[in-house]
Amino acid sequence: MSSFGTLVAVVTGGGSGIGAAVTAEFRARGARVGVLDLNPGDPADGLLPVVADVTDRASLRAAMTAVADAFGGIDVLVNSAGIGAVGPIEGNDDEEWHRVLDVNVVGIARATAEALPFLRRSGHGAIVNLSSIAATAGLVQRALYSASKGAVHSLTLAMAADLVGEGIRVNSIAPGTVDTPWVARLLARTDDPAAERARLAARQPTGRLVTAEEVAAAAAYLASPEAGATTGTSIAVDGGMSGLRLPRR
Repeated sequence: MSSFGTLVAVVTGGGSGIGAAVTAEFRARGARVGVLDLNPGDPADGLLPVVADVTDRASLRAAMTAVADAFGGIDVLVNSAGIGAVGPIEGNDDEEWHRVLDVNVVGIARATAEALPFLRRSGHGAIVNLSSIAATAGLVQRALYSASKGAVHSLTLAMAADLVGEGIRVNSIAPGTVDTPWVARLLARTDDPAAERARLAARQPTGRLVTAEEVAAAAAYLASPEAGATTGTSIAVDGGMSGLRLPRR
C-alpha cells in the first residue's frame, strides 16, 4: 500500500489498545496520524497527539482543525474510541446505558461530523468504524455493549449510503475478543483469570485471542485508496467466530 505516504489519518482512541495498534500500523506505512484521546501520548515525527473527548463536540472540532492545520488536511478517520460494559439486560442502570451509548455511538457521530469538512476535500476520503462480533452474535453478559455495537454496524451502513456519492467510503471492522488492556482488566476481575482467558480463546475457532495488530491490518486495508471499491462493508477479524461452526471438541 504505497499510497499511504500521502495520507493523513485521525484515530480516535488512538492512545491505547486497538487504536494504538492502528496508529502504529498507519505510521509504519508512511501516513501522518493525529491521535485523539484523553491520553494521546507523546509527539513524534508524523505523529500529532491531541487531547480530545468524543463526548465533547467542541474538543473534537478543535482537534480535527489542529490535525488538518498541522498536516494539510484529513483523508482518513478511524473511529476506535469506545468503552466496554458487562452484564445482562438488567445489569446496568440508566446512567451507564447513556454513558456507553454516548461514547460508542454518539461519539462516532460527533467525530465524523467534525471530520467531514476535511474528508470532503480529500480525494481519498475513508472512514473506518470499530464495531464488534457482538453486533451480530448473541454473547452472554454483554447486553449493553452489544446494543452499542449493533448501532455502530447500522450506523456504518447508513453513513456509507449517505457519503458514497461524495466519494467517501465508510466501512467497519468487527473483531472477536482482542488481546487488549481492557480485556486484561476484565479477566482480572474474574475468580479465575487464566480459566476465563482460556474460555474466551476457545470460543474462537482459531483457539486464540485476536491481536490488536491483526485488527490494525484490516483498518489499513479499508483506509487505503487501493480499497476504492469497498464501502458499506463489515470485515470480521474474529478467528472464524462469526462464520464457522465446528464440532465440539
